[in-house]
This record gives sequence, structure tokens and C-alpha cells, in this order.
Amino acid sequence: MAAIFLINPNTSARTLAMMLDAARPHLPDGVSIQGAHAATGVPMIVTAADLEQSVAEVLRLGQAAGPEITAIIIAAFGDPGLAALRATALCKVIGIGEAAIRAAAAGGRRFGIATTTPGLVRAIEAKVAALSLTAQFTGVRVSSLGPRRLAADPGRQERELALCVDACIARDGAQVVVIGGGPLSDTARALHARFGAAVIEPIPAAIHHALRLCRL
Repeated sequence: MAAIFLINPNTSARTLAMMLDAARPHLPDGVSIQGAHAATGVPMIVTAADLEQSVAEVLRLGQAAGPEITAIIIAAFGDPGLAALRATALCKVIGIGEAAIRAAAAGGRRFGIATTTPGLVRAIEAKVAALSLTAQFTGVRVSSLGPRRLAADPGRQERELALCVDACIARDGAQVVVIGGGPLSDTARALHARFGAAVIEPIPAAIHHALRLCRL
């Protein structure tokens, strides 16, 4: 049986469980998933410094993955440690940010990103530029209420991100919108149900990318 290993770069067991739940419906027969979260760091990655701090744990967890692992998914939208782990891992390594952005840009579509973390906007823009997709990118829309406040109120988080999705499409001209954050998985699923194919969920995007790469 093929196995995918999902790394949550923050320290939240609850967030890890949420992301595993988001992944499981997209797994075909014969593919399992397991996961681990960082032992040290922060419970929520909201700044570039948080991203940088999480790299060591991503590498530790990824390098400890056993030979039964077919693919590793780094489940933070900033993809901390992605290049370094790819250089050392014996299996495929996927970042949810990269996978979701590539899925959104497929076929030349114009895409935006909706998120709750203003402290990561520059990192998101840099990720898009590194993938040479700036020409298709309509920009980031972010709630002004702050990620911690919204995480404590899922209903408000969904409403705020729905407004961001609307703005990406109606004002910025995006054809599809990525929900920028692994910990936003439940909200991303609700928004996908509301907006349909116009919303890209990062965890499923990473799962499907891993399945294609590994020919599963």
C-alpha cells in the first residue's frame, strides 16, 4: 500500500487532525495517509518569522519518514523547508501552497488568493513570483480581523473569506481563488461548496498533485 505523510509545520494537533480529515476523501483505494505536527514552534504560523522557525521541524519530521512513505506533503501555505526537504528526501515532496497555486493557474487561468494572515502576504507574493505565475495573478485579498480572532470564530472566518473570494472575482478579475492556509481547510471546504470550482482547496490540491506525481 502506498502511503502519504502529511507534515503540519505548526504545533497544533487539532489542525493536523483537520487537515488529515480534509485529505482522506481524496485518497483512492490502496493509498493511506498519516501525519505529524511540529514538536516545537508556534500553534499558528502568521508571520514570515514563524515560517522560518518551522523549517527545522519540517526537515526533522520529513527526514525521519520511513521507506514506506511514497510522498510527503508540507501542510503550511508558505511551504517551509520545501526545497531543502526535496533535496534530501527519498520520495516526492509537495507543498500545499505550490500545489494549490499551480492548480489554480492551470490552463492559463487568472487566479487570486484569499487568506486571513496579512503577515504572510509578501511571502505568498514571493511564492507566486518564484513559480513564474505573476502574469496570471490578480493579488491577495486578506481579512482585516486577524487570523487568531477568526480561528476562534469559524462562522465569522467563513463570512470574511467569502467576502475576500467575492472581491478576488468581482473586483480583481480572478477566475479561481485559492484559500491560502492549511488550517483554513474546514472553511475552504465550505467555500468550495458555496462557490464551486471557483475555489481551490490547498489540501486536496496537494493530494491530487501527489497522486499524479507518484502515478497512484
